[in-house]
Amino acid sequence: MIRAAALALAMTAGAAQAVCRQALILGLDISGSVDGAEYNLQLHGLASALTSPAVKEMALAAPEVPVHLLVFEWSGVSLQRVLVDWTPLTSEAAIDRIANTLLSTRRISRKGATAIGRAMDYAEYQFRQGPDCWTRTLDLSGDGKNNDGNFPELVRQQPRFNNITINGLVIGSDVSRGRDERQMELMELSAYYRRRVIHGPGAFIEVALGFADYARAMERKLLRELEGLVVGQLD
Repeated sequence: MIRAAALALAMTAGAAQAVCRQALILGLDISGSVDGAEYNLQLHGLASALTSPAVKEMALAAPEVPVHLLVFEWSGVSLQRVLVDWTPLTSEAAIDRIANTLLSTRRISRKGATAIGRAMDYAEYQFRQGPDCWTRTLDLSGDGKNNDGNFPELVRQQPRFNNITINGLVIGSDVSRGRDERQMELMELSAYYRRRVIHGPGAFIEVALGFADYARAMERKLLRELEGLVVGQLD
């Protein structure tokens, strides 16, 4: 049913004007608050989410007009690194190769601030270097508020972000903290992302209770984004 809907979408007027149906950038937080174990949980969680049967089915619904994916990591103003350059998701093998790249990635920095606005700028530059797609979506994962560089709420207001949707994946505190304290911090960070980070029609946040919950949260977010694209365009 998903593939039938996507193929119908590919046949609509204007489909030939784009080489893909969605340009999707995933930005991973590697600021100083993220330790080595949490860094690996993030990479392994993303690999797990991308290779889940449900995400694969949704992503590969119309390989004729594929989703194109880029993954980068970010922390302070001066630190951003592409882990997976623009790749069309045209087969399960292509998705598996991305997952293997993530699983073999090694961290190059163990410190840094949290520059969400700079991460937005970096992603916007990557969109301009990437394929021409019907939609452009930026996913920013993070466990803290902006404390370096331009404020994200000012960056997203610039006209160059008019056609970019920004969603967020908020990551809660370590499980060693008290339950009430963790819940309050998570609620506060979620409110921050809603007010200052996410952007565009239908933008939303997903919540991971901690880095160990990252895979589940990322899968839910990817499914919502990919499904929303097909249904929204058909509507």
